[in-house]
Amino acid sequence: MGLEFRRGHLQTMAKITFSISIIVPMIGLSLATDTLGMNRSISHGETLVSSDQTFELGFFTPGNSSKSYLGIWYKFSPKMVVWVANRNNPLADRKGVLTFTNVGNLVVLNQSNGVVWSSESSRVLRNPIVQLLDSGNLVLLDNSVSSSDESYSWQSFDYPSDTLLAGMKLVLNLKTGLERRLTAWKSMDDPSPGDYVHGLNYSQGLPQYEVVQVDSHRKIFRTGQWNGVQFVGLPSDSNPAYVPIFVYNETEISYMFEVQNRQLFSTMKLNYLGVLQIFVVNRSKSATWNVMCAFPSDLCDFYGSCGANAICSSNLCECVKGFMPKLPDEWAVRDFSGGCKRTIPTNCSKGEGFSEINKVKLPDLLEVTLNRSMSLKECNDECLKNCSCVAYANSDITGDSGCLMWFGDLIDMRVLEEGNYVQTLYVRLSASELGIHTYAS
Repeated sequence: MGLEFRRGHLQTMAKITFSISIIVPMIGLSLATDTLGMNRSISHGETLVSSDQTFELGFFTPGNSSKSYLGIWYKFSPKMVVWVANRNNPLADRKGVLTFTNVGNLVVLNQSNGVVWSSESSRVLRNPIVQLLDSGNLVLLDNSVSSSDESYSWQSFDYPSDTLLAGMKLVLNLKTGLERRLTAWKSMDDPSPGDYVHGLNYSQGLPQYEVVQVDSHRKIFRTGQWNGVQFVGLPSDSNPAYVPIFVYNETEISYMFEVQNRQLFSTMKLNYLGVLQIFVVNRSKSATWNVMCAFPSDLCDFYGSCGANAICSSNLCECVKGFMPKLPDEWAVRDFSGGCKRTIPTNCSKGEGFSEINKVKLPDLLEVTLNRSMSLKECNDECLKNCSCVAYANSDITGDSGCLMWFGDLIDMRVLEEGNYVQTLYVRLSASELGIHTYAS
C-alpha cells in the first residue's frame, strides 16, 4: 500500500478522529433509580440512571437509522454510547421492552414478545435485580443473597462493545482461553459488529495489543510487545485521566485503566474506521470530549507501512543499515511498501556481527524464538552462530535476561520518542559492512 493511499486515509481519518458518532438516545422518563427488579420493565423513553448520575441505560436509535437498541451512555453526554446489548439483532421499531424471564434472565423483547437479546445467565435467580453501577457496568444479581463481584450472575463488563471504560478489562484467560476484546461498529449509524477488532495477540509468548481487520485478518496497528515495563510502542507519560494497569501472570493477561481525578472521565473507543481513540472530558469545565491520543495517527503507526527491513521515522521510511530499497523507483515517489533487501548477503563467515538500532519499536513477532533465561551476551552468541538468525534483542528491559531472535524479514519498526522505555535491536551484517557501532562476539 503506497504512501498516497495512506495520506488519503489519514486525511479521512483526521476528520473522524476528533468527532464522536451522532447518537440520539430515546431520552424521556427516567425511573429515578439505578435498579430494576422482578415484575418491572423498561420501554422506549424510560431509563435507569447510575446513583452518581454518570451513566444512563435505555433504548436509543443511532443517527439516520430506523432501528433501535438497548444501550448505555453518559447521562451528561448522551451521544457517547459505551455499550450496546442487541447489536447483532436490532429492533425494527421503538417498541422494545427490557424485562426478566421467569428464571431471572434479563431479556429484550420485540413487539411480538420475541427475544432479541438475553443475558443468558447460567444460574436461576429467585429474586433477580439488574443495577447500573457508577462505573457504567450493568450487573445482574440475586437480591436474596449478599452482593459482591463474585455474586454477579452476569455483567456487561464481560461483554464489551466498541468501548473500554475505567475498571473494565481487555483480557485473555490463559487457562480457559476466554478472550474479551473491542469490536468496532459497522458504521456511525450501525452498532452491529464491524470490520475491526482490538485485542491481545499472544501467539509468540509475549503479549501485544493489535487492531485487526476481521475479514482479511490484516493488522492495522500494533502496540509493540510487552517489554517488562510497558507495551513498547505506547507513550509512557503519566496522566491522571488515564492510568494503564497491566496484569501478566500464569492465569491471565489483561489490560485496563483507571482515572485518578474524579472530575475527569476517559473512554477508549475503536471507531468504525479501525482507529483506536482515547477520549477525555473534564466535567467541572464542560461536557466536550477531547481526543487524548489515537492509533494509528500517522504513517509510522500503520502496520508495516515501510515494508520489510525498514524503519519509520517522522512519516518517512529508511532502510536498515546494510539494506537497500527493493524497488528504488517506487521509493523515489514515496511508495515504501516494497521494503528493503540486503545490500550484501550474509554468509555466516568469520567476522560477521551486529549493527545497533537504538530507541526502536521492535519488529513484529512473526518468525521469532524467545528464551526468557538467556542474557543479552548469550543471545548475541546464539544468534551469531545460527546463520538463519537475522536480528536479536533483549525481551525484558527490567534485567539482563530474555532473548528474542528473528529469523525472517523485520516488519513494522519505528523510531520511538524520548520518554519511552526503549529497546535496542541488533541486526546481523556482513563483515564488510560493520561500522563503529558493532556488537560482535
